[in-house]
Amino acid sequence: MTDDLPTSDANAANSQPGKQPSRWQRAAAVVGRAAAAPFNAADYLYRTGQANRHFTLPILNGAFGDQLAERNDRRAIQMSFRRHAADVPVTSLGLQPTPDGRPRKTVVFLHGLMGDEVIWQAGSPDGLRYGPRLQQDTGANCLYLRYNTGLHISENGQRLHALLTELLTTFPHAIGDLTLVGHSMGGLVIRSAGYYASRPAASGSGTAPAETNSWLPHLRHVFLIGVPNDGSFLEQNSHFTSVVLRKINLRPTRFISGLIDKRSNGIKDLRHAILVDEDWQDPHANDLFPPRTLVPPLPGVRYHVLVGSLLKSANSALHDYFGDGLVGAGSALGRVFGDPGLPPEQQISTRIFPKLHHGTLLSNPEVYQYLQNQVTGDR
Repeated sequence: MTDDLPTSDANAANSQPGKQPSRWQRAAAVVGRAAAAPFNAADYLYRTGQANRHFTLPILNGAFGDQLAERNDRRAIQMSFRRHAADVPVTSLGLQPTPDGRPRKTVVFLHGLMGDEVIWQAGSPDGLRYGPRLQQDTGANCLYLRYNTGLHISENGQRLHALLTELLTTFPHAIGDLTLVGHSMGGLVIRSAGYYASRPAASGSGTAPAETNSWLPHLRHVFLIGVPNDGSFLEQNSHFTSVVLRKINLRPTRFISGLIDKRSNGIKDLRHAILVDEDWQDPHANDLFPPRTLVPPLPGVRYHVLVGSLLKSANSALHDYFGDGLVGAGSALGRVFGDPGLPPEQQISTRIFPKLHHGTLLSNPEVYQYLQNQVTGDR
């Protein structure tokens, strides 16, 4: 019988046209695939890890970055401009005006929680993402920041303010109109930086004196892409769960509550979009409805509030609550941007992009076209 053939004979029989593999051959193939599965899985995990290894450190910082910074751990990310996967001092950016001596439009991109500058540069199925495409299409200086998303948003806001001040001081003739683009938490950091830059005097660590606030007169556009301007429903649910478990006051619930509370200060600030030091330092900061300082739009700056929606229609409670899946549309729109009491000259543009989730807001042709049109001055 074929089942009893030696391996060489079985292979020869199997090579004959129209010859079906025997039970022995089928069983051997199954065993071979099963034996190779762990190696194939390990290879897949390795290749995936290598392709996304740049995210490892940002994820660690997003989860525990405040604790790393407190211990002066070398893994704590320092806010810096980035080029070629490395930190770049401001003085080494080498920004130049146009050949005829005019300052260039400059665009600074800020990632969100647990992200890094790569989200603006690569990973789109259509090729280049917003940053390189914008530089290629408009000739603008496109700069990318990386920062420790586990720190308080206000701490990163003050550091951004100081870094932009240094940028304008170092390259006063190379930088013209300034545009800031923030995704998710990055938009809150931009709003916090604007708050500290507009204050009449220095207050708190990392804040420069008012007379050095040279970047605000250059600021023309702020893009807030999927930004939880009124807080994150996910973090609100985490905080509420922790409070309830702590109130139950049993050993297991106290243990779980303690684990939840280990999340970073940056994540906790997302609960109500805390943008200033005084709010998280307040004794009532952990109340269900804590104090929150109003941070209005900066005068003379055009804000572009870009909102994603998992749904086709923007007229539903589900859209308001879930929005792009991570940021509710109601929060992304932000009450402060819809305030009827804003000065009539304040420019607020709002766009809702249906059937886009939090991540695809960063790789959508319509979103990019809107960004390009505004930066180049088209309306």
